Amino acid sequence: MTDTDAGSGPPSTATPHQQPGEEAAGGGRGGVLGPRHRALTLGCVCSILLIAFEAMAIGTAMPAAAEELRGVSLYAFAFSGFFTTSLLGMVVAGQWCDRGGPLRPVAVGIAAFAAGLLVTGVAQSMWVFVLGRAVQGIGGGLVIVALYVVVGRAFPERLRPAALAAFSGAWVLPSMVGPLIAGSVTEHYGWRWVFLGITALVPLPLLVMLPALRRYASGPSEGARGAFDGRRLRLALAVAVGAGLVQLGGQEVRWLSLLPALVGLALLWPSAVRLLPAGTLRAARGLPAVISLRGVISAAYLVTQTFLPLMLVSQRGLSYTEAGLALAVSGLVWALGSFAQARPWAEPYRHPLMRVGTVLLAGGVLLTPLVLWDAVPVWAPTVSLTVAAFGMGLVVSSLGVLVLRLSPPGESGGNVSSLQVCDSLGNVLMLTAVGTLFAAFGGDASAAHEAGEGAASAVGAGAFVVVYAAAGLVALLSIVVARRIGAPSEPALA
Repeated sequence: MTDTDAGSGPPSTATPHQQPGEEAAGGGRGGVLGPRHRALTLGCVCSILLIAFEAMAIGTAMPAAAEELRGVSLYAFAFSGFFTTSLLGMVVAGQWCDRGGPLRPVAVGIAAFAAGLLVTGVAQSMWVFVLGRAVQGIGGGLVIVALYVVVGRAFPERLRPAALAAFSGAWVLPSMVGPLIAGSVTEHYGWRWVFLGITALVPLPLLVMLPALRRYASGPSEGARGAFDGRRLRLALAVAVGAGLVQLGGQEVRWLSLLPALVGLALLWPSAVRLLPAGTLRAARGLPAVISLRGVISAAYLVTQTFLPLMLVSQRGLSYTEAGLALAVSGLVWALGSFAQARPWAEPYRHPLMRVGTVLLAGGVLLTPLVLWDAVPVWAPTVSLTVAAFGMGLVVSSLGVLVLRLSPPGESGGNVSSLQVCDSLGNVLMLTAVGTLFAAFGGDASAAHEAGEGAASAVGAGAFVVVYAAAGLVALLSIVVARRIGAPSEPALA
């Protein structure tokens, strides 16, 4: 790709995939914080900032919530429930954005996310907690796809890497202070206030960006059809139901649990094959491999981050606040990796940088469980997670750039939706698999309550070994998939 293609040419030059109003929205005036884009950038970044704070908060507060609600064996499902319902929200958002613009999906998604936070904060059982996470997933699925479409619709191509880097930058503050705040609130006031405290703030970013959304990103995309694709929605529903049944079957290790798991797989697999672009599940070169890579890297990183606080609390005796601090630097380093890929000098090296990112991810994942040995310092996982996070920063934003670049008019919403669906599907399947392994190898500590012990302290070390072994294998797979993202027939992507 030439420098002109990257956005350094005249501002009046439209790209082949430019959406209606994009030229006007870009105008060549300033960057992402220039007069035309400031409100959109701030609104989008603040929305992600709050979602990021919740994501960091749940990682810190979950050990306490799971212990109080007697649901340590369901620890992974509190996370996978979010991703299961987000699958449906993402597919709906993709079509909704292409047919009517991202305004309504953003508004409805923010409302659903706030409602889910409220349910989670008042939950009296682990299943209600999981239900609240599921409602959050619907909202999160709508919002994240819609915000990516906002970038594709309202920002010229030269500003898209910077806009997506700003999305990653929104994780910096939550990652630095989120674990400390969430841990302190959990220890002094209770884990419920971690979720309830965010609820009132969630709608505020929508008010900031509402006028700009109406001006620059409203109306259907060029080439979009007027009606929703019922077949795609049915496939998304089948994937979500199938994923839910797989999780239900993975809740307990017994023969009877095979029935819902098998039914779920029978629903999920053929539906996912038809829902995602052809070749995604085998990482065919080009767009399918780009989408596939997102699912693989997200699954490996999420498991690594999700189980780290519980591992530090149960195996090394750290407090909730201390364990949460292990996650504190990851968001900052992720943002640094994302900003690195957004620099003009990095454009010719986008694919090599992504491959380097997968190697860093694999190394970080494989080194993290070494903390199970007492001889390893308790701060070692902070270093390994930092390495993995920098790799994620290099890769994730680049995948978003490539999907928008490879999407013809009228299909950006659908392809962004596929990117996010693959992300969530990978997370659901991975969390379900490791959740089952976790319970089978010593993570089911429900009997500890009857013995008067803390549930977290009763988790066996072997449960974490098998979880991180699975995450390490998937991280190594990402290195292979990353080598398939170039399309030989398109020199710009080779």
